[in-house]
Order: sequence, then C-alpha cells, then structure tokens
Amino acid sequence: MKVLTIVADDKVGLLADISYILSKSRINIDSVNVDVTSGKAIITLNLSDVVKGKSVLEASGYSVEGGESVVVKMSDQPGELSRITAMLSKDGINIENVHTLSKDGKNTVLSIRTDKPKRTAVILKDYLITKESTY
Repeated sequence: MKVLTIVADDKVGLLADISYILSKSRINIDSVNVDVTSGKAIITLNLSDVVKGKSVLEASGYSVEGGESVVVKMSDQPGELSRITAMLSKDGINIENVHTLSKDGKNTVLSIRTDKPKRTAVILKDYLITKESTY
C-alpha cells in the first residue's frame, strides 16, 4: 500500500487544511495517523489516489514523502506485535511507521512501513492482506 507522509510545523487547523485540499480534489482519505513532537506534526496518509494526492499537497506548499507499507492481520492477543517486530528486527529491517487500521477484539490490522518493504512482505507473508481484503 502506498502511503504519504507530511512533516510540517504544528499549528491549529493543519489537518483541516490538508483534508480540505484533498476533498476539494475528490481524494478520499482511507486512513490517517497524526503525531506531534517538538512542534512538528507528522501526518501519514493512505489515500484513494496517492499520486494525485501528493501532487495537490505539494502544489499547496506541503513537503510530502511517498513510501510503501504492508498491511498485516494478526490475532488481537498479547505478544503478537512482539512476534512480528522481532521477525523484522532479526532480519535487520528498520520499522519507520506503524498504525492500526482496524481492531475488532479478535484481529488487529496494521499498516507497517519499513526501510525494506519488499523484504518485509516476504518475511510477513503469512500475515499479509491486500487492500481489497476486508479489514
């Protein structure tokens, strides 16, 4: 799954502005993750049209980075995240971003972005789901 990351100075209305720009261009936000640290907002977006989204956000003055994430489904129980992250760590893969897409008490679906997305997909093949799968 392609994702976009924006790092911007944190300010009131930042997410409102970004979501307005995307909606005006008829781009749907499939998932969003926002963190603020040291005065910076780090916004990770999964969009219906990543290429167009990157273009309109950059045209509006935002610095946007693209990346690839894998979507995994795991049991919602203690130790599952540890199991998956240990598999990646053992192979020397650096995790850059993780966010929860859904959770229903039985399963948790995560988007995981790493420095080696193709290798990550191979290692986590038993956990992978596609975007078309039901979360």
